[in-house]
Amino acid sequence: MKKYLFILSMATVMLSSRLFAQDGKEASSSTQANNPLANMTALNFHNYYIPRLTDAPKEAYLNNSWVRFAKPISEGKWLLRVSAPLNTTGIPNSADGTVNSINGLGDVNAFMSYNFISKSTATVGIGPNLTAPTATETALGTGKWQGGFAMVAFIAKSAIFQFGGLVTWQASFAGDSDRPGTNVAAIQPFYFWQLGKGTYLRGSPIWAFDFKNDAFSVPLGLGIGKVVKVENTMFNLFIEPQYSMLHAGTQPQFQLFTGINLQFMGK
Repeated sequence: MKKYLFILSMATVMLSSRLFAQDGKEASSSTQANNPLANMTALNFHNYYIPRLTDAPKEAYLNNSWVRFAKPISEGKWLLRVSAPLNTTGIPNSADGTVNSINGLGDVNAFMSYNFISKSTATVGIGPNLTAPTATETALGTGKWQGGFAMVAFIAKSAIFQFGGLVTWQASFAGDSDRPGTNVAAIQPFYFWQLGKGTYLRGSPIWAFDFKNDAFSVPLGLGIGKVVKVENTMFNLFIEPQYSMLHAGTQPQFQLFTGINLQFMGK
């Protein structure tokens, strides 16, 4: 299974390389292509291939795929984002070492952001964050309803360098009484350096904190991406290796983050 997941990640990279050969035409489009609060309908396909975990057998692995849909409301003052995870967990059998894979839908998350600052050079929003216990397998979800907040910012005062971050917190308030409660937070800094013609360097690691279990992961990421406009659709393809510099508990040690983001202009 690990081999096939790696091939899938590499296929995304190869598709990206074909578009890397094309010339981008608009620097402003490249800048806004990485804005999570852009006033455009967006559909993103993300994949985290995790071949190595800390405090776990070397055969253990994870593969987390996300389908994310974002829709601006009220002329961009509000933004709704819904994220559905499709997860694979590889757990070695302690008796014979055979790796047993569990596949299925994880817990679906949604947040609504009110953009109280909405300019071409800076966008800042905050709003409620909700996760539903939709996992099809026990190992793929928490079994709990979770609620909290999300705050996101994107600063694009420079045509060369843009940065921002997404901060979320949520805790369980209902669900399966036999499952442990949750109290988690995530900080996702992101930074983009435009190289010209739609090509850019990037980083968007997620620093995850599990307060209930005293576990955390603080990775750093550096990758490359390419933005290409095809008619009224902006394609943003990227690959980003990430390595955890600080961690406690069973967390990703190394992961390969790949993705294809689509923005539908004028929608």
